[in-house]
Amino acid sequence: MPDSIKKGSLTINSENIFPIIKKWLYSDHDIFYRELVSNACDAITKRRKLSLAGECALPDDYAPAVHIVLDPEKKTVSVSDNGLGMTAEEVDSYINQIAFSGAVDFLEKYKDKANEDQIIGHFGLGFYSCFMVASSVEIETLSWQEGAAPVHWKSEGGQDFEMTAGTRTETGTTVTLHLAEDCYEFSNEYRAREILQKYCSFMPVPIWLDPGRKEDTSSPIDTDALEEGKEPKEKPEEKPINDTAPLWNKHPNECTEDDYRAFYRKVFYDFKEPLFWIHLNMDYPFNLKGILYFPKINNEYESIEGVIKLYNNQVFVADNIKEVIPEYFMLLKGVIDCPDLPLNVSRSALQNDGFVKKISDYIAKKVADKLSGMCKTDREAYEACWDDISPFVKYGCIRDEKFLERMKDYVLYKDIHGKYQTLEDLLKENEKDHPNTVFYVTDEKAQHTYIQLFKEQGLNAVILPHRIDSAFLQQTESRTEGLKFQSIDADLTPGLTEETFSDEDKATFDAICTFVKDTVGKDYLTVTAQALKGNAPAAVLTVSEDARRVQEMMRAYAGMGLGEDQMPPVPETLVLNASHPLVQSLKDHPKKKHAADIARQLYDLARLAAGALSAEETADFVKRSQDLIAKLI
Repeated sequence: MPDSIKKGSLTINSENIFPIIKKWLYSDHDIFYRELVSNACDAITKRRKLSLAGECALPDDYAPAVHIVLDPEKKTVSVSDNGLGMTAEEVDSYINQIAFSGAVDFLEKYKDKANEDQIIGHFGLGFYSCFMVASSVEIETLSWQEGAAPVHWKSEGGQDFEMTAGTRTETGTTVTLHLAEDCYEFSNEYRAREILQKYCSFMPVPIWLDPGRKEDTSSPIDTDALEEGKEPKEKPEEKPINDTAPLWNKHPNECTEDDYRAFYRKVFYDFKEPLFWIHLNMDYPFNLKGILYFPKINNEYESIEGVIKLYNNQVFVADNIKEVIPEYFMLLKGVIDCPDLPLNVSRSALQNDGFVKKISDYIAKKVADKLSGMCKTDREAYEACWDDISPFVKYGCIRDEKFLERMKDYVLYKDIHGKYQTLEDLLKENEKDHPNTVFYVTDEKAQHTYIQLFKEQGLNAVILPHRIDSAFLQQTESRTEGLKFQSIDADLTPGLTEETFSDEDKATFDAICTFVKDTVGKDYLTVTAQALKGNAPAAVLTVSEDARRVQEMMRAYAGMGLGEDQMPPVPETLVLNASHPLVQSLKDHPKKKHAADIARQLYDLARLAAGALSAEETADFVKRSQDLIAKLI
């Protein structure tokens, strides 16, 4: 250290500072806490590495730690570490020359002596974030090197500096911020704790917060209890604010289900039990660890946007990272720690390159592996969560060919009896009477009549209630030769009807059908008669599968601005149950009293069972029902 005071202007490396000029350093001013604590952790990691390399000896009682001291009265924040420290020459290189990264320089020098400890810093710009909130900044540092002299550095506003001999006696560094007038909040204990818990909860070195309150800490006894006349208790043991060994860094065999659930509650403040989780641990071709959770979704319309917290060597980067997760699994909540992830200068945004796509593909594969593994080894648990995850799995199959290949044999279909089956199971079940056909239900309430008919006759159908199901079944048909999905109410299957009529009966019911059609007066309505088995209603309404799919397509257009009233009516078929007394009462219909009212009632009853009556039509139906009942009195 020179005897005289050294003064000068900070040197700017134009090549490195240029990206900052294009896009300012940080969007959130509270980020300075993360950067200063990260630098402190780096200094400790470097000192450990030198010790392992045999270049320096650590004290026997060495306890690595970062201490944050607040002084609300003086409006200061200090971040201290017992790490590597700096010489005057190093301060000149790493502090006075903006954008020269000490971490990069250190890694290059010791790249062949690396261990599991990672260096957090990459850009050499983190220190300067403190000038966003401080009017002046001081550094007190003492290098680990034998014979090194302490250094004191001070800068007003980040433009000019003053470097003199320091007074520090222990190896390490203290950075003190004299907060600007509009940033006093950062010396408040609760604000500081909130920020530190956000950014530093899992940093690899114990972090201690001293809120700067004036109180006697010499006694281990709770003196407040004595003053209140209560039995004195020992003060609770102080703990660091962070967890230096987060769950994602452990081997899955070391973690219990309770550990995973507790971690989920702690990180995401969600007290609903997650459906399941996936522990990520990858070393090649990139280093990635993490835990992903499938949250419990109460209903299809609940907000399903998840939260992915991104870490870089246990340093929080962002909690809105979407690029690394496949779009069809945006509901996931989780943490990902990827030191290799390409970040911009502020560590707050991802570069849009192929590396990120590789991570997304890896996560998609791990999700598929987890689901297929559950299906094969724990079918009961898989079925228990299938209703919640099925829309996302199906969407993934539509969007991602690789995901589809991995999951196609593990897609389940819940049938009307509550049983979960694969497509292969369903086709085997229908092989004799309805080959290559799978019947399905989209609305259990509206199609209840048809479900009952199927159950009575021992037929089966699967329930596809989600909006994504229409596209999914069409994709499945296109990939499976001869396969046909058919709505339960698209047509009356042979298993629901009796033998055909005699010629005489056929003529009678043809006349009834013509009468009902003429009475209802709908051009798009076809009326037929069939003898239905069991306790079938007097009439049912069917819509052909092709017409139904055109209708769904038109409704999709309706969502893009085409109103329901602009869509053409869908062709319908009213099937009169020839076995039902109410239909048979229409024989000799021209002479029958109230025949026209009964014909309209049959049509409205069928539409009501299908949930298709409008408000106006419902009012007409109620009035007609009242009139018919009144005539019977």
